[in-house]
Amino acid sequence: MKNVCIKIQLILFSFFILLMGCSLSKPQPDILIQENKQEKKIDVVVDGNLFTSYRYSTDFEKPFLFPIYSPNGSVVTRGYPLEPRKGERVDHPHHTGLWFNHGNVNGLDFWNNSSAIKDKEKYGHIVVTKILDVKDGKSGLIKVLSEWRDEQENVLLEETTEYIIHATDDSRTIDHISTLKAIQNVTFTDNKEGMIAIRVDRSFEEPAEGSMIFTDEHGNPTEVKTQADNTGVNGVYYSSNGFTGGKVWSTCNDWVLLTGEKDGSIITFGFFDHPDNVGYPFHSHARGYGLFACNNLGSYSYNKQDDEIVHHLIKGETLVLKHRFYIEAGKDKISKEQADAIGVDFSKSY
Repeated sequence: MKNVCIKIQLILFSFFILLMGCSLSKPQPDILIQENKQEKKIDVVVDGNLFTSYRYSTDFEKPFLFPIYSPNGSVVTRGYPLEPRKGERVDHPHHTGLWFNHGNVNGLDFWNNSSAIKDKEKYGHIVVTKILDVKDGKSGLIKVLSEWRDEQENVLLEETTEYIIHATDDSRTIDHISTLKAIQNVTFTDNKEGMIAIRVDRSFEEPAEGSMIFTDEHGNPTEVKTQADNTGVNGVYYSSNGFTGGKVWSTCNDWVLLTGEKDGSIITFGFFDHPDNVGYPFHSHARGYGLFACNNLGSYSYNKQDDEIVHHLIKGETLVLKHRFYIEAGKDKISKEQADAIGVDFSKSY
C-alpha cells in the first residue's frame, strides 16, 4: 500500500510539473494580415489588436508603416501629418510613420519629398506597383514590389521589400529586407538623410526648451513662444557602443534604441543593423525632437573624418539591405546584453 501511495504522489508531482511548464511556455500570439485594396493599406493585427498598417496610397510620396503600437497598446509614432494629435510638433511633413529611402539617388532627393514640396524636379518618389505576397499565422509576411521614380516617372530602381513580422506577449519585431535593383545606372551619394527611419510620439522626444510649433485639438499649428510643456516627455537614446542622448547622433553602432515611459510601461524600440549590409555598422541620424533614423549610405555627411560612401549600381545590379525594428513594453528598458542578443539573432536569421 505504501508503494502505491508513493507512485500516486510521483504521478501527481509529475503532472504538476507538466502543468507548470505549460503555463510558463505561453504560445506565440496569432498574427493576422488584412489587406484593404480599396484604401491601399495592409493591417497587421496581433491577437486581435492593431500593431501597424502598411500604407501605399499614391497620395503620398513613399509607402510607410503607420501607426505603430507598442505591445501595451500605446502608440509610438507621431500623428502629424496623417492624424494630428493635440500637443505634438508639426515640422517635417515628410516624416510619416516608419519608412525607408535616401536623400541622394542620382542627385534626386527621395527623403524630403512631401505634399509641402511644389517644385518636384529635384525630388524622387516611390510607387508600389504590386503586392507580391501576404501570409499570417504565428509569423506574418508582407512582400511588395515598388519603383523609385523621378518626376517624369522614369524608373531608377525596382525595390522588392519583405516585412517579416514576429510577436510575443511583450514584444514585436519587423525584419525589413530590401532588394534594390538598378533599372538604369544608379549612384547613391553620401547623405545624412536616410535610410530606415521613424518619427516618434512626443512622449519619446527629449524634453525641449524655447518656442516650438505644436498642434491644437483640431490639428491646427500653434506656435508656443514660452517654455514648452514637457509633461510626460522622457525619451532617451542609447546605443551598442555606449553613447546616450544627443551624443548618439552621427555615431556608428550595431543597434540604437530609444526608451521612455508611457501609459505606465517602459517602452523601448529601435533599429538593428545586419553585418552583411554595406556601410555596416550604420550611422545614427537620431534627433531629440523625434526623428529616429539609421543610415548605411551616409558617413562623411555626419563626420568629416569618416570615409565618404558613394555606392554605384550598374543597370541590373542589386543592393540588399537588412534591418530589424524591435519594440518591447515592460517594467525596465532593454539591457545592453538583451539588445546584443537580439542583434545576434537577427544576424543569424538571414
